[in-house]
Amino acid sequence: MLYDPNNYFKANPLMRLPVLSDADVAALHDATVRVLEDTGIRVESEEAAKLLASGGAAVTYDEQGAIAKIPEKLLSACIASAPKDAVFHGRPGGRDFHAGEGCTGFSPFGECVKILDPGTGEARDTTKEDLGRITRIADYFPEIAVVERACGSLDKPASVQALHNLEVMVLNTGKPIFIGAMNGVNAGLMIEMARAVCGGDEALRARPFLNFFICPVSPLALGRDCCDIAMEAGRAGVGVATIPMPLAGATAPVTLAGTVVDHNCEALSSLVLHQLAGKGAPFFYCSMSTIMDLRHMIASTGAPEHPLMGAATVRMAAYYGLPSWIGAGISDSKLPDAQTGYEFGIGTLLGALAGVNVIYGAGALESGLLTDYAKLVMDCEALTFVRRVLDGLRVDEEEIALELIQSKGPLTDFLREKHTFRHMREQVPVTVFDRQSRDTWLADGGRRAEEKAYARAQEILQEHEAPPVPEAAREAMARIIAGRERALGL
Repeated sequence: MLYDPNNYFKANPLMRLPVLSDADVAALHDATVRVLEDTGIRVESEEAAKLLASGGAAVTYDEQGAIAKIPEKLLSACIASAPKDAVFHGRPGGRDFHAGEGCTGFSPFGECVKILDPGTGEARDTTKEDLGRITRIADYFPEIAVVERACGSLDKPASVQALHNLEVMVLNTGKPIFIGAMNGVNAGLMIEMARAVCGGDEALRARPFLNFFICPVSPLALGRDCCDIAMEAGRAGVGVATIPMPLAGATAPVTLAGTVVDHNCEALSSLVLHQLAGKGAPFFYCSMSTIMDLRHMIASTGAPEHPLMGAATVRMAAYYGLPSWIGAGISDSKLPDAQTGYEFGIGTLLGALAGVNVIYGAGALESGLLTDYAKLVMDCEALTFVRRVLDGLRVDEEEIALELIQSKGPLTDFLREKHTFRHMREQVPVTVFDRQSRDTWLADGGRRAEEKAYARAQEILQEHEAPPVPEAAREAMARIIAGRERALGL
Protein backbone atom coordinates (compact mmCIF):
# COMPACT_ATOMS: atom_id res chain seq x y z
CA MET A 1 0.00 0.00 0.00
CA LEU A 2 1.36 3.43 -0.93
CA TYR A 3 2.22 5.81 1.86
CA ASP A 4 -0.88 8.00 2.13
CA PRO A 5 -0.76 10.93 4.55
CA ASN A 6 -4.55 11.21 4.45
CA ASN A 7 -5.13 7.81 6.04
CA TYR A 8 -5.40 7.69 9.81
CA PHE A 9 -3.34 5.17 11.72
CA LYS A 10 -4.61 1.60 11.66
CA ALA A 11 -2.30 -0.88 13.27
CA ASN A 12 -1.30 -4.36 12.27
CA PRO A 13 -2.94 -6.52 14.99
CA LEU A 14 0.48 -7.99 15.77
CA MET A 15 1.81 -4.54 16.65
CA ARG A 16 0.18 -4.40 20.05
CA LEU A 17 1.64 -4.14 23.53
CA PRO A 18 -0.49 -5.84 26.22
CA VAL A 19 0.55 -3.82 29.28
CA LEU A 20 -1.92 -5.65 31.54
CA SER A 21 -3.04 -9.28 31.53
CA ASP A 22 -6.72 -10.18 31.70
CA ALA A 23 -6.21 -11.12 35.35
CA ASP A 24 -4.61 -7.72 36.02
CA VAL A 25 -7.56 -5.92 34.45
CA ALA A 26 -10.05 -7.96 36.48
CA ALA A 27 -8.18 -7.20 39.71
CA LEU A 28 -8.09 -3.47 38.98
CA HIS A 29 -11.79 -3.46 38.11
CA ASP A 30 -12.71 -5.34 41.29
CA ALA A 31 -10.73 -2.86 43.39
CA THR A 32 -12.51 0.00 41.60
CA VAL A 33 -15.94 -1.48 42.35
CA ARG A 34 -15.04 -1.85 46.03
CA VAL A 35 -13.89 1.75 46.31
CA LEU A 36 -16.97 3.12 44.53
CA GLU A 37 -19.37 0.99 46.59
CA ASP A 38 -17.70 1.19 50.00
CA THR A 39 -15.76 4.48 50.08
CA GLY A 40 -17.56 6.54 47.45
CA ILE A 41 -16.83 9.77 45.65
CA ARG A 42 -17.00 13.30 47.03
CA VAL A 43 -19.55 15.27 44.96
CA GLU A 44 -19.41 19.06 45.27
CA SER A 45 -22.64 19.79 43.39
CA GLU A 46 -26.01 19.41 45.13
CA GLU A 47 -27.76 18.92 41.79
CA ALA A 48 -25.29 16.19 40.82
CA ALA A 49 -25.67 14.46 44.18
CA LYS A 50 -29.46 14.39 43.73
CA LEU A 51 -29.11 13.03 40.19
CA LEU A 52 -26.78 10.26 41.40
CA ALA A 53 -29.21 9.42 44.21
CA SER A 54 -32.09 9.23 41.74
CA GLY A 55 -30.07 6.72 39.74
CA GLY A 56 -29.48 4.44 42.73
CA ALA A 57 -26.35 5.78 44.40
CA ALA A 58 -26.30 5.94 48.19
CA VAL A 59 -25.74 9.62 48.98
CA THR A 60 -24.87 10.84 52.45
CA TYR A 61 -23.92 14.30 53.69
CA ASP A 62 -21.35 15.64 56.11
CA GLU A 63 -19.93 19.06 56.93
CA GLN A 64 -18.03 19.09 53.62
CA GLY A 65 -20.94 18.10 51.41
CA ALA A 66 -22.05 14.89 49.68
CA ILE A 67 -20.49 11.46 49.39
CA ALA A 68 -21.97 9.23 46.68
CA LYS A 69 -21.47 5.48 46.91
CA ILE A 70 -22.09 3.97 43.49
CA PRO A 71 -23.33 0.35 43.39
CA GLU A 72 -22.01 -2.02 40.78
CA LYS A 73 -25.46 -2.38 39.20
CA LEU A 74 -25.66 1.38 38.49
CA LEU A 75 -22.05 1.45 37.28
CA SER A 76 -22.65 -1.44 34.86
CA ALA A 77 -25.85 0.12 33.48
CA CYS A 78 -24.14 3.45 32.77
CA ILE A 79 -21.14 1.78 31.13
CA ALA A 80 -23.57 -0.15 28.93
CA SER A 81 -25.42 3.03 27.88
CA ALA A 82 -22.30 4.89 26.71
CA PRO A 83 -21.63 4.57 22.94
CA LYS A 84 -19.04 1.99 21.93
CA ASP A 85 -18.54 2.96 18.28
CA ALA A 86 -15.77 5.52 18.94
CA VAL A 87 -16.79 7.97 16.23
CA PHE A 88 -15.41 11.48 16.60
CA HIS A 89 -17.51 13.89 14.52
CA GLY A 90 -16.21 16.93 12.70
CA ARG A 91 -18.32 20.03 12.18
CA PRO A 92 -20.29 20.49 8.95
CA GLY A 93 -17.81 20.57 6.08
CA GLY A 94 -15.13 19.01 8.24
CA ARG A 95 -13.74 15.54 8.75
CA ASP A 96 -14.79 12.70 11.08
CA PHE A 97 -12.44 10.30 12.79
CA HIS A 98 -13.70 6.71 13.02
CA ALA A 99 -11.58 5.27 15.78
CA GLY A 100 -12.61 1.66 15.45
CA GLU A 101 -10.54 -1.22 16.73
CA GLY A 102 -6.93 -0.77 15.72
CA CYS A 103 -7.19 2.94 14.81
CA THR A 104 -5.09 5.58 16.53
CA GLY A 105 -5.31 9.31 15.92
CA PHE A 106 -3.48 12.26 17.43
CA SER A 107 -4.23 15.68 18.86
CA PRO A 108 -2.35 18.73 20.05
CA PHE A 109 -1.92 18.91 23.79
CA GLY A 110 -4.29 21.26 25.63
CA GLU A 111 -4.43 23.92 28.29
CA CYS A 112 -1.02 25.46 27.52
CA VAL A 113 -0.68 28.98 28.90
CA LYS A 114 2.54 30.00 27.15
CA ILE A 115 3.95 29.84 23.64
CA LEU A 116 7.44 30.15 22.22
CA ASP A 117 7.16 33.26 20.09
CA PRO A 118 8.52 32.28 16.65
CA GLY A 119 9.89 35.79 16.16
CA THR A 120 11.77 36.26 19.43
CA GLY A 121 12.15 32.69 20.66
CA GLU A 122 10.94 33.87 24.08
CA ALA A 123 8.13 32.29 26.07
CA ARG A 124 5.09 34.56 26.47
CA ASP A 125 1.41 34.34 27.40
CA THR A 126 -0.88 32.95 24.71
CA THR A 127 -3.56 34.91 22.88
CA LYS A 128 -6.72 34.16 20.94
CA GLU A 129 -4.76 34.73 17.73
CA ASP A 130 -2.17 32.15 18.84
CA LEU A 131 -4.91 29.58 19.42
CA GLY A 132 -6.36 30.22 15.97
CA ARG A 133 -2.98 29.84 14.29
CA ILE A 134 -2.03 26.65 16.15
CA THR A 135 -5.50 25.23 15.42
CA ARG A 136 -5.11 25.96 11.71
CA ILE A 137 -1.78 24.15 11.60
CA ALA A 138 -3.41 21.19 13.37
CA ASP A 139 -6.23 21.26 10.81
CA TYR A 140 -3.64 21.03 8.02
CA PHE A 141 -1.83 17.91 9.22
CA PRO A 142 -3.62 14.60 8.50
CA GLU A 143 -1.79 13.05 11.45
CA ILE A 144 -3.98 15.20 13.72
CA ALA A 145 -7.34 13.44 13.87
CA VAL A 146 -9.04 15.60 16.51
CA VAL A 147 -8.15 19.04 17.86
CA GLU A 148 -7.88 19.80 21.55
CA ARG A 149 -7.66 23.43 22.64
CA ALA A 150 -3.89 23.82 22.38
CA CYS A 151 -3.66 27.06 24.36
CA GLY A 152 -5.88 29.73 25.85
CA SER A 153 -7.11 33.17 24.81
CA LEU A 154 -5.38 34.80 27.76
CA ASP A 155 -5.84 38.25 26.22
CA LYS A 156 -9.58 37.88 26.93
CA PRO A 157 -11.28 38.08 30.37
CA ALA A 158 -10.97 34.81 32.27
CA SER A 159 -14.72 34.44 32.70
CA VAL A 160 -15.32 34.29 28.92
CA GLN A 161 -12.08 32.82 27.63
CA ALA A 162 -13.73 29.45 26.95
CA LEU A 163 -16.25 31.10 24.61
CA HIS A 164 -13.52 32.89 22.68
CA ASN A 165 -11.52 29.66 22.54
CA LEU A 166 -14.39 27.79 20.93
CA GLU A 167 -15.12 30.57 18.44
CA VAL A 168 -11.58 30.77 17.11
CA MET A 169 -11.24 26.99 16.98
CA VAL A 170 -14.44 26.57 14.97
CA LEU A 171 -13.15 29.15 12.48
CA ASN A 172 -9.82 27.36 12.07
CA THR A 173 -10.64 23.63 11.96
CA GLY A 174 -13.34 21.34 10.67
CA LYS A 175 -12.11 18.44 12.79
CA PRO A 176 -13.69 17.22 16.06
CA ILE A 177 -13.09 19.75 18.85
CA PHE A 178 -12.23 18.97 22.47
CA ILE A 179 -12.22 21.90 24.85
CA GLY A 180 -12.60 23.00 28.45
CA ALA A 181 -15.61 25.12 29.46
CA MET A 182 -14.52 26.27 32.96
CA ASN A 183 -18.08 26.13 34.32
CA GLY A 184 -21.61 25.01 33.54
CA VAL A 185 -22.80 28.44 32.36
CA ASN A 186 -20.07 28.59 29.74
CA ALA A 187 -20.83 25.02 28.73
CA GLY A 188 -24.46 25.94 28.06
CA LEU A 189 -23.45 28.93 25.94
CA MET A 190 -20.87 26.89 24.03
CA ILE A 191 -23.56 24.33 23.26
CA GLU A 192 -25.67 27.20 21.84
CA MET A 193 -22.71 28.22 19.68
CA ALA A 194 -22.30 24.64 18.45
CA ARG A 195 -26.00 24.44 17.59
CA ALA A 196 -25.63 27.58 15.51
CA VAL A 197 -22.72 26.02 13.61
CA CYS A 198 -24.53 22.69 13.06
CA GLY A 199 -27.96 24.12 12.28
CA GLY A 200 -29.92 23.31 15.42
CA ASP A 201 -30.28 20.94 18.34
CA GLU A 202 -31.13 17.80 16.35
CA ALA A 203 -28.19 18.31 14.00
CA LEU A 204 -25.79 18.70 16.93
CA ARG A 205 -27.16 15.58 18.63
CA ALA A 206 -26.72 13.63 15.41
CA ARG A 207 -23.14 14.84 14.89
CA PRO A 208 -21.76 16.35 18.12
CA PHE A 209 -18.46 17.91 17.00
CA LEU A 210 -18.16 19.70 20.36
CA ASN A 211 -16.75 17.68 23.26
CA PHE A 212 -15.99 18.97 26.74
CA PHE A 213 -13.05 18.01 28.87
CA ILE A 214 -13.85 17.59 32.55
CA CYS A 215 -11.29 17.03 35.29
CA PRO A 216 -12.16 15.15 38.48
CA VAL A 217 -10.22 16.24 41.56
CA SER A 218 -7.80 13.63 42.85
CA PRO A 219 -8.25 11.75 45.00
CA LEU A 220 -11.85 10.66 44.48
CA ALA A 221 -13.80 13.89 44.01
CA LEU A 222 -16.02 15.49 41.39
CA GLY A 223 -15.81 19.29 41.71
CA ARG A 224 -18.79 21.58 41.16
CA ASP A 225 -17.68 22.78 37.72
CA CYS A 226 -16.83 19.24 36.63
CA CYS A 227 -20.33 18.10 37.63
CA ASP A 228 -22.12 21.06 36.04
CA ILE A 229 -20.32 20.65 32.70
CA ALA A 230 -20.94 16.88 32.66
CA MET A 231 -24.66 17.40 33.26
CA GLU A 232 -24.99 20.20 30.67
CA ALA A 233 -23.23 18.03 28.10
CA GLY A 234 -25.30 14.95 28.88
CA ARG A 235 -28.59 16.81 28.58
CA ALA A 236 -27.52 18.21 25.18
CA GLY A 237 -26.18 14.89 23.87
CA VAL A 238 -22.70 16.40 23.68
CA GLY A 239 -19.54 14.42 24.31
CA VAL A 240 -17.55 14.45 27.53
CA ALA A 241 -13.91 13.44 27.83
CA THR A 242 -13.09 12.83 31.46
CA ILE A 243 -9.42 13.23 32.23
CA PRO A 244 -8.40 12.32 35.77
CA MET A 245 -4.90 13.46 36.76
CA PRO A 246 -3.90 11.59 39.93
CA LEU A 247 -0.21 11.93 40.75
CA ALA A 248 1.49 8.78 41.98
CA GLY A 249 3.04 9.58 45.34
CA ALA A 250 1.05 12.78 45.90
CA THR A 251 -2.71 12.58 45.18
CA ALA A 252 -2.68 8.80 44.65
CA PRO A 253 -0.64 5.83 45.94
CA VAL A 254 2.98 5.91 44.83
CA THR A 255 2.53 2.48 43.24
CA LEU A 256 1.29 2.64 39.67
CA ALA A 257 -1.46 0.04 40.08
CA GLY A 258 -2.87 1.99 43.02
CA THR A 259 -2.88 5.16 40.94
CA VAL A 260 -4.72 3.34 38.14
CA VAL A 261 -7.43 2.28 40.61
CA ASP A 262 -7.83 5.89 41.80
CA HIS A 263 -7.92 7.04 38.18
CA ASN A 264 -10.51 4.42 37.24
CA CYS A 265 -12.80 5.42 40.11
CA GLU A 266 -12.73 9.07 39.06
CA ALA A 267 -13.26 8.29 35.37
CA LEU A 268 -16.16 5.90 35.93
CA SER A 269 -17.94 8.06 38.51
CA SER A 270 -17.97 10.96 36.02
CA LEU A 271 -19.27 8.55 33.38
CA VAL A 272 -22.17 7.61 35.67
CA LEU A 273 -23.10 11.26 36.20
CA HIS A 274 -22.86 12.06 32.47
CA GLN A 275 -24.98 9.08 31.43
CA LEU A 276 -27.62 9.78 34.08
CA ALA A 277 -27.91 13.30 32.64
CA GLY A 278 -28.09 12.06 29.05
CA LYS A 279 -28.22 8.35 28.32
CA GLY A 280 -26.20 7.52 25.22
CA ALA A 281 -24.24 10.79 25.01
CA PRO A 282 -20.65 10.22 23.76
CA PHE A 283 -18.15 9.56 26.53
CA PHE A 284 -14.37 9.27 26.24
CA TYR A 285 -12.17 7.58 28.83
CA CYS A 286 -8.99 9.66 29.16
CA SER A 287 -5.82 9.77 31.21
CA MET A 288 -3.18 12.28 32.19
CA SER A 289 -2.07 10.29 35.23
CA THR A 290 1.63 10.49 35.94
CA ILE A 291 4.08 10.59 38.84
CA MET A 292 4.96 13.32 41.25
CA ASP A 293 8.74 13.36 40.91
CA LEU A 294 9.46 13.32 44.63
CA ARG A 295 13.04 14.50 44.11
CA HIS A 296 12.05 17.67 42.27
CA MET A 297 8.39 17.96 43.39
CA ILE A 298 7.09 18.31 39.85
CA ALA A 299 4.42 16.41 37.94
CA SER A 300 6.56 14.88 35.21
CA THR A 301 5.00 14.31 31.80
CA GLY A 302 8.27 13.15 30.25
CA ALA A 303 8.74 10.33 32.77
CA PRO A 304 8.28 6.78 31.42
CA GLU A 305 5.63 6.15 34.07
CA HIS A 306 3.35 8.66 32.32
CA PRO A 307 2.79 6.69 29.08
CA LEU A 308 2.98 3.41 31.02
CA MET A 309 0.01 4.37 33.17
CA GLY A 310 -1.69 5.73 30.08
CA ALA A 311 -1.26 2.38 28.37
CA ALA A 312 -2.76 0.66 31.44
CA THR A 313 -5.84 2.92 31.29
CA VAL A 314 -6.22 2.06 27.59
CA ARG A 315 -6.65 -1.56 28.65
CA MET A 316 -9.22 -0.53 31.24
CA ALA A 317 -11.15 1.51 28.67
CA ALA A 318 -11.11 -1.47 26.29
CA TYR A 319 -12.45 -3.68 29.09
CA TYR A 320 -15.46 -1.34 29.35
CA GLY A 321 -15.76 -0.92 25.57
CA LEU A 322 -15.13 2.83 25.79
CA PRO A 323 -13.10 5.03 23.42
CA SER A 324 -9.72 5.82 24.97
CA TRP A 325 -7.55 8.93 25.02
CA ILE A 326 -4.22 9.48 26.76
CA GLY A 327 -1.57 12.14 27.08
CA ALA A 328 1.84 11.16 25.70
CA GLY A 329 4.74 12.84 23.94
CA ILE A 330 4.56 15.91 26.18
CA SER A 331 8.09 16.93 27.00
CA ASP A 332 9.43 18.34 30.25
CA SER A 333 12.01 20.24 28.19
CA LYS A 334 11.65 23.99 27.72
CA LEU A 335 12.79 23.94 24.07
CA PRO A 336 12.28 21.70 21.01
CA ASP A 337 15.60 19.95 21.66
CA ALA A 338 17.05 16.44 21.92
CA GLN A 339 15.29 15.75 25.23
CA THR A 340 12.00 16.60 23.54
CA GLY A 341 12.64 14.07 20.79
CA TYR A 342 13.48 11.24 23.15
CA GLU A 343 10.49 11.86 25.42
CA PHE A 344 8.08 12.29 22.51
CA GLY A 345 9.25 9.16 20.73
CA ILE A 346 9.16 6.83 23.71
CA GLY A 347 5.86 8.10 25.11
CA THR A 348 3.94 8.31 21.86
CA LEU A 349 5.05 4.95 20.51
CA LEU A 350 4.21 3.21 23.79
CA GLY A 351 0.72 4.71 23.77
CA ALA A 352 0.14 3.81 20.13
CA LEU A 353 1.27 0.22 20.65
CA ALA A 354 -1.16 -0.02 23.57
CA GLY A 355 -4.01 0.52 21.08
CA VAL A 356 -5.30 3.89 22.27
CA ASN A 357 -7.81 5.75 20.07
CA VAL A 358 -6.34 9.23 20.59
CA ILE A 359 -2.98 10.46 21.90
CA TYR A 360 -2.64 14.10 22.74
CA GLY A 361 0.68 15.77 23.35
CA ALA A 362 1.69 17.21 19.97
CA GLY A 363 3.28 20.62 20.27
CA ALA A 364 3.65 20.65 24.06
CA LEU A 365 6.75 21.50 26.09
CA GLU A 366 7.51 22.39 29.72
CA SER A 367 5.34 19.61 31.19
CA GLY A 368 2.34 20.81 29.19
CA LEU A 369 2.53 24.49 30.10
CA LEU A 370 3.93 25.70 26.78
CA THR A 371 3.03 25.11 23.15
CA ASP A 372 5.37 25.61 20.21
CA TYR A 373 4.93 25.79 16.44
CA ALA A 374 8.15 23.92 15.70
CA LYS A 375 7.40 21.06 18.07
CA LEU A 376 3.91 20.66 16.60
CA VAL A 377 5.31 20.43 13.06
CA MET A 378 8.14 18.05 14.08
CA ASP A 379 5.74 15.94 16.13
CA CYS A 380 3.45 15.50 13.12
CA GLU A 381 6.41 14.34 11.05
CA ALA A 382 7.46 11.93 13.81
CA LEU A 383 3.90 10.59 13.89
CA THR A 384 4.34 9.35 10.33
CA PHE A 385 7.13 7.16 11.74
CA VAL A 386 4.76 5.88 14.44
CA ARG A 387 2.24 5.07 11.72
CA ARG A 388 4.84 2.99 9.89
CA VAL A 389 5.74 1.05 13.02
CA LEU A 390 2.07 0.31 13.66
CA ASP A 391 1.82 -0.99 10.10
CA GLY A 392 4.31 -3.76 10.90
CA LEU A 393 5.67 -6.05 8.20
CA ARG A 394 3.50 -7.61 5.54
CA VAL A 395 4.59 -11.10 4.51
CA ASP A 396 3.24 -12.47 1.23
CA GLU A 397 4.62 -13.51 -2.14
CA GLU A 398 4.99 -9.95 -3.41
CA GLU A 399 6.67 -8.73 -0.23
CA ILE A 400 9.07 -11.69 0.10
CA ALA A 401 10.21 -11.19 -3.50
CA LEU A 402 11.83 -14.64 -3.59
CA GLU A 403 11.91 -14.92 -7.38
CA LEU A 404 13.52 -11.48 -7.69
CA ILE A 405 16.18 -12.25 -5.08
CA GLN A 406 17.06 -15.51 -6.82
CA SER A 407 17.14 -13.93 -10.26
CA LYS A 408 19.50 -11.15 -9.18
CA GLY A 409 21.93 -13.29 -7.23
CA PRO A 410 24.92 -12.08 -5.18
CA LEU A 411 26.68 -8.71 -5.39
CA THR A 412 24.10 -6.77 -7.36
CA ASP A 413 21.56 -4.01 -6.72
CA PHE A 414 17.81 -3.54 -6.99
CA LEU A 415 17.68 0.16 -7.90
CA ARG A 416 16.27 -0.26 -11.42
CA GLU A 417 13.86 -3.11 -10.79
CA LYS A 418 10.12 -2.72 -11.50
CA HIS A 419 9.50 -4.21 -8.06
CA THR A 420 11.42 -1.30 -6.53
CA PHE A 421 9.41 1.25 -8.49
CA ARG A 422 6.15 -0.43 -7.43
CA HIS A 423 6.95 -0.15 -3.75
CA MET A 424 9.31 2.79 -3.34
CA ARG A 425 6.51 5.22 -2.41
CA GLU A 426 5.63 3.09 0.59
CA GLN A 427 8.69 4.52 2.30
CA VAL A 428 7.85 7.35 4.68
CA PRO A 429 9.25 10.66 3.42
CA VAL A 430 10.68 13.47 5.55
CA THR A 431 10.22 17.21 5.21
CA VAL A 432 11.77 18.91 8.23
CA PHE A 433 13.93 16.00 9.34
CA ASP A 434 17.13 15.46 7.37
CA ARG A 435 18.58 12.43 5.57
CA GLN A 436 21.06 14.17 3.28
CA SER A 437 24.82 13.82 3.35
CA ARG A 438 26.60 16.43 5.45
CA ASP A 439 27.92 18.25 2.37
CA THR A 440 24.47 18.43 0.79
CA TRP A 441 22.92 19.51 4.08
CA LEU A 442 25.48 22.32 4.45
CA ALA A 443 24.97 23.41 0.86
CA ASP A 444 21.24 23.56 1.58
CA GLY A 445 21.83 26.00 4.43
CA GLY A 446 22.70 23.58 7.24
CA ARG A 447 19.45 24.34 9.07
CA ARG A 448 18.44 22.46 12.21
CA ALA A 449 15.12 20.60 12.21
CA GLU A 450 13.42 23.17 14.45
CA GLU A 451 14.47 26.01 12.13
CA LYS A 452 12.90 24.23 9.18
CA ALA A 453 9.83 23.46 11.28
CA TYR A 454 9.25 27.12 12.17
CA ALA A 455 9.53 27.99 8.47
CA ARG A 456 7.12 25.20 7.54
CA ALA A 457 4.60 26.46 10.10
CA GLN A 458 4.65 29.90 8.50
CA GLU A 459 4.13 28.37 5.05
CA ILE A 460 1.11 26.41 6.30
CA LEU A 461 -0.43 29.52 7.87
CA GLN A 462 -0.08 31.37 4.57
CA GLU A 463 -1.42 28.54 2.41
CA HIS A 464 -4.00 26.58 4.42
CA GLU A 465 -7.60 27.51 5.16
CA ALA A 466 -10.02 25.49 7.25
CA PRO A 467 -13.44 24.54 5.80
CA PRO A 468 -15.57 27.71 5.74
CA VAL A 469 -18.14 28.51 8.43
CA PRO A 470 -21.44 30.06 7.25
CA GLU A 471 -21.68 33.78 7.94
CA ALA A 472 -24.88 33.28 9.97
CA ALA A 473 -23.05 30.89 12.28
CA ARG A 474 -20.15 33.32 12.65
CA GLU A 475 -22.57 36.09 13.60
CA ALA A 476 -24.44 33.86 16.05
CA MET A 477 -21.24 32.87 17.86
CA ALA A 478 -20.13 36.49 18.11
CA ARG A 479 -23.59 37.49 19.37
CA ILE A 480 -23.55 34.85 22.12
CA ILE A 481 -20.12 35.96 23.30
CA ALA A 482 -21.08 39.63 23.26
CA GLY A 483 -24.25 38.88 25.21
CA ARG A 484 -22.34 37.04 27.91
CA GLU A 485 -19.79 39.84 28.15
CA ARG A 486 -22.58 42.42 28.58
CA ALA A 487 -24.20 40.31 31.26
CA LEU A 488 -20.90 40.22 33.16
CA GLY A 489 -20.30 43.93 32.69
CA LEU A 490 -17.16 43.38 30.63
